[in-house]
Amino acid sequence: MRTTYVSHFGGTPMALLTRPTGGPVSSLAAPLRQPTRWVLNHALPNLMATRAARRGDLQGRLMVGSVGMTPDEVGHVADEVRASGAVHKGFFSYMTASLPVVKEVLSSNDFRTGIFDPGEGRIADLSRWAQDPEHRFGPLEPPSLLATEPPDHTRYRKLVTRVFTARAVEALRERTQAIADELVDSLDTTGPVDLVDAYCSQLPVTVIAEILGVPAGDRDRVLGFGAAAAPSLDTGLGWSSFRRVEAGLHDFDHYLEDHLEQLRRDPGDDLMSRLVAAEDDGVGLDMRELKATAGLVLAAGFETTVNLLGNAIALLRAHPDQLTVLRERPDLWANATDEALRVDPPVLLTGRLAARDTEVAGVPVRQGTLVTTMLAGANRDPDVFEDADRFDVTRENARDHVSFSSGRHYCLGAALARMEGEVGLRTLFDRYPDLELQPGARRRTTRILRGYDRLPARLGAPA
Repeated sequence: MRTTYVSHFGGTPMALLTRPTGGPVSSLAAPLRQPTRWVLNHALPNLMATRAARRGDLQGRLMVGSVGMTPDEVGHVADEVRASGAVHKGFFSYMTASLPVVKEVLSSNDFRTGIFDPGEGRIADLSRWAQDPEHRFGPLEPPSLLATEPPDHTRYRKLVTRVFTARAVEALRERTQAIADELVDSLDTTGPVDLVDAYCSQLPVTVIAEILGVPAGDRDRVLGFGAAAAPSLDTGLGWSSFRRVEAGLHDFDHYLEDHLEQLRRDPGDDLMSRLVAAEDDGVGLDMRELKATAGLVLAAGFETTVNLLGNAIALLRAHPDQLTVLRERPDLWANATDEALRVDPPVLLTGRLAARDTEVAGVPVRQGTLVTTMLAGANRDPDVFEDADRFDVTRENARDHVSFSSGRHYCLGAALARMEGEVGLRTLFDRYPDLELQPGARRRTTRILRGYDRLPARLGAPA
């Protein structure tokens, strides 16, 4: 049976990409691979989500509308998901916004990472044929830690954990404080300043560049690579955005290969040099694994921290009473960082595929079925968090959020993000206690990663 695709590229109808009989699609011209990837992974899911949203499907509404949703509006969708049961059957997959169920799915060996299982048949052949022959990597592409399972995941994580230890992160605190001090000293106090551009992005990019052993002169390139990597977590990208993302990842791939070879020849005192040299029973990470790890450190350790800082600044200015509490109790800055992560997390959701027939909260789930865990929704589960929609820097269980995921794929950069958030927020508000946000704030257009693209502010006189 033929597929029903009707889009055209270069005069070639997509229907010709499958055949009622005969072999796989490998005889097709190579230039069609990229548009085919886009159709399968973005155009069709976006079309289906839009139609589902028009019918009132909660998952469709979330996929299509999340770009423009405020944190509270995301919370309202989560309330509807929970009201339908611990596990909600959406158009595309099961969904859950229950924190205990989210943790169950993310920790269970019955599930593996991924959002799409092509299975067998003509669509599967088409999907495999359309894969990038240059094996361009992304945060969701193997051998990234986000996209692998045991035994490979166990080996990668064991080596990476040896380098990115809590002690190693804590050793970066003094340097992070120095970077934050330098940045706040350099901010323009004479007029409005975009905090995302001048502070929220500059602090983590400087820290992550030093972790990766990137020379100071290359930091603007790293910023550009981060901007390219962030949308790669999304589905429903437009054709132009998709091409920019793939081009950016391709450039980053080549840059990293050269950079890592340089670290192998002339290692520094940075964490990435240590990872290049790390071995377990005489076996280390090969170049592709090292590039995937470095790319993940950038995407997960930089882009999400930019969002954490921007989201937290907006929350604190929207709740001046909480800033007053922090001025009276500066020991609460770490807890305030976790509360900001809970209320407006940098990552909206993640998905898991059932590796075998199983059950979730008493609901049968067939092998190959997707379960979407709504991290931002679980963070507002009223059965776990009292008055869950309230932003409260004194909340005793603020740290119980799942913004860093859970289980074996719990974020390796969680300690780093928490430390940077605490240092970055405290330093900014200590130096500029009269900081006021100005009109013109703009949230990012990515669906999975949530944060601010622009956050204008007047700083006032420094303290």
